[in-house]
Amino acid sequence: MAHQWRGVIREYADRLPVSESTRVVTLGEGGTPLIEAPALSRLVEGEVWVKFEGMNPTGSFKDRGMTMAITAAVEQGAKAVVCASTGNTSASAAAYATQAGLTCAVLVPEGKIAMGKLSQAIAHGATLLQVDGNFDNCLDVARKLSENYPVFLVNSVNPNRIEGQKTGAFEVVDALGDAPDYHLLPVGNAGNITAYWKGYREYSQPYTNPHPGAPAGELPAVSTRTPVMWGFQAAGAAPIVLGHPVTDPDTLATAIRIGNPASWEQAEAARDESGGLIDSVTDEEILAAHRWLSAKEGVFVEPASAAGVAGLIKHHGLGNVPTGKRWVITVTGHGLKDPQWALRNADGSDVEPQRVPFDVVAVAEALGLS
Repeated sequence: MAHQWRGVIREYADRLPVSESTRVVTLGEGGTPLIEAPALSRLVEGEVWVKFEGMNPTGSFKDRGMTMAITAAVEQGAKAVVCASTGNTSASAAAYATQAGLTCAVLVPEGKIAMGKLSQAIAHGATLLQVDGNFDNCLDVARKLSENYPVFLVNSVNPNRIEGQKTGAFEVVDALGDAPDYHLLPVGNAGNITAYWKGYREYSQPYTNPHPGAPAGELPAVSTRTPVMWGFQAAGAAPIVLGHPVTDPDTLATAIRIGNPASWEQAEAARDESGGLIDSVTDEEILAAHRWLSAKEGVFVEPASAAGVAGLIKHHGLGNVPTGKRWVITVTGHGLKDPQWALRNADGSDVEPQRVPFDVVAVAEALGLS
């Protein structure tokens, strides 16, 4: 009989901070497809796989961490949760808070927010507050709110978020049989590169769950190695690349438009310990990769999600991509989060349908079938 996926906490309970008595808050997140990318594989003369996190319940990778964060909030007796968000976190927090019966407050920065994401938070009943400032200002307010009032912070500064997100690495190894040679992903607040590296390290060595009440005993190593981690920021919001915070980050990739990442040091550790890199890609390179994924691989993502693919294409052009390697690229959110970019041509003009007369021959000619 086929196995029904039960969500990341139940699937990986022996590697997460939960016990048998924990009330798990889940929407069935995780178990997302690892899709072979034949066009990218041909380009780099290797084996490229895309981990499509847009197939999570609210359409982004945030659900992996949010199931753990909201589960922890319930376990600690919280009645309300708060997050700062450029969009995806708000959608996820609101959905999981609703599932748990908690009040959810979302702080969003002024302007440049994808309405597809805000609509989700509103639909799930979140209280939406737009702050006069950028994401980093929102996160500062959210932190102070959680420190001084009875609310639970569910941004990725919450270690439970990282614990949930590390399961993405587990799934990659489980699907491929071992870790890839390289793992690429976008970097915004830097929680995801932190989490994947944590997951890969834990899967590559014997593991004993340190959480009180967790299943006892040592788990054997699952993988024989860890991958080289490559992270990519948008050029207009690349504080780790520049070496200093960006006070006014600017990029069309709204999900990574963050000037002072909360997990900055952890991301640098993932880069350095794995022998990897964190680089930047331009908005033009991001949109080109966004179109590549849709048109050549059949994978529709929001622009920020294509940053890892943009980075692979960029570094292939620079001669930095070795052949014969296995690559996994996490694409973090579904294209329906921010669909207007699919309606623009490469030159920036709007896509228009080709008009044809009411005639089958004319339609066949337009399709090149005659």
